[in-house]
Amino acid sequence: MTDHSTPPHGVYDLVGVGIGPFNLSLAALCDGVPGLDALFLDRRPAFSWHPGLLLEGTVLQVPFMADLVTMADPTSRWSYLNYLREHGRLFPFFFSERFHIPRREYDHYCRWVAERLPSCRFGSEVTAVEWDASAEAFAVVHRAPGGSGGDREERVLARRVVLGVGTTPVVPEPLRPLLTPAHAGRVLHSADYRTHRATLAAADDVTVVGAGQSGAEVVLDLLRRQDGEGRGGPYVRWLARTPAFAPMEYSKIGLEHFTPDYVRYFRTLPETVRDRLVREQWQLYKGVSEHTLGEIHDELYERTIGGGRPRADLHPGVEITAVRPVEDSGGRGYVLGCRHTRQGTEFEVRTSAVVAATGYAAVRPACLDPLEKLVDWDARGRYRVGGDYRVALDASVTGALYVQNAEMHTHGVGAPDLTLGAWRAAVILNSAAGRTVLPVPDRAAWTTFGAPEPETEPEPGGPGAQEPGARPGEAAR
Repeated sequence: MTDHSTPPHGVYDLVGVGIGPFNLSLAALCDGVPGLDALFLDRRPAFSWHPGLLLEGTVLQVPFMADLVTMADPTSRWSYLNYLREHGRLFPFFFSERFHIPRREYDHYCRWVAERLPSCRFGSEVTAVEWDASAEAFAVVHRAPGGSGGDREERVLARRVVLGVGTTPVVPEPLRPLLTPAHAGRVLHSADYRTHRATLAAADDVTVVGAGQSGAEVVLDLLRRQDGEGRGGPYVRWLARTPAFAPMEYSKIGLEHFTPDYVRYFRTLPETVRDRLVREQWQLYKGVSEHTLGEIHDELYERTIGGGRPRADLHPGVEITAVRPVEDSGGRGYVLGCRHTRQGTEFEVRTSAVVAATGYAAVRPACLDPLEKLVDWDARGRYRVGGDYRVALDASVTGALYVQNAEMHTHGVGAPDLTLGAWRAAVILNSAAGRTVLPVPDRAAWTTFGAPEPETEPEPGGPGAQEPGARPGEAAR
């Protein structure tokens, strides 16, 4: 379904730049809202979510209700349950008793939504976002598919722009010079793992760097490429800077860090405290699912039957300090200079290939360059983001710029998590529409993250006075 006609008044109410899960969530919630003209642009030919890590057997780390819409509007036709219904799979899903769905299925669900939303346009790369003072709107310039295989440049106006450009892979500095075609398939980020999976499985020795979920899944996949006795397949080495290969915090109360309540509390903290907290809370968003850690342990245990030893090493608390390519009688490979962060001990390991499962970071897209002097950056060059996810801009700009998944420093660890995706999109939608299109909860957690509000004594007989028999502190109804 496609319908990308310009709105009758010539200015879109909202234009989204990038169509990942978060802007797709916003597009789905915008669909059908009366009086709201929205357009979402993405340079890719179609929706695709972490294709390099869509491995068989991997699941989302959040329940299926953290789909594109349910936590904001469970009646939406773009829900995951309706996706199952449309594909005739409700009964199989019900009998499977799944709470965490296959990652490949989540990707397919998002593609199903993206292909059907009339506001989503793929193959359109946004090259510039400018402020047009005469039109009192943002000018969004993008390259659109043209006739005869060529592209044409288009310019659309928007009162509000939402950046959902995603994140970019982070690679340790010593490995960056080797991210070249000459080392393709042997030095890579885990985002490209599936592309080079067969090459890595045939290597003699593979080192995986990074203690998060992606690193654990790559390690598990490589271990399973060894034969039943662990002799075939690559030797697997797992290195990580974290002090342990630790499970993600998944207790019911612990998960309340991914609620609107925690976001509001986090925003009240001083910037220095927020930055420290994000580092300290790594197990909330960088840990590994307990199930995956258990599967790795089971694979290693199998290798010890009959007195064997696993062809694997696990080294937490280790950082890579240097890398040099080598080519000798042992073949082509790399020598990694390593340092144990707590012992202060330095050592080297020889490996055939390196997979950096070292996460992602928010990026400032080049298309935003024309607005650089109009954005109120903080001292570290990051967006200053308000409670409604609106970026602070120069007073001369009457339009609104919003960001998704670029605000961990202002909103906390829930920024990249799918759990808050639909809620955040609803907050942005309400702000952009200037009215409550979708209600959002005032209270979603049992935990009071900050100091309790001071109690006030009600006036005798006034509002809040107790009725006879009411519990202490219970207001009259």
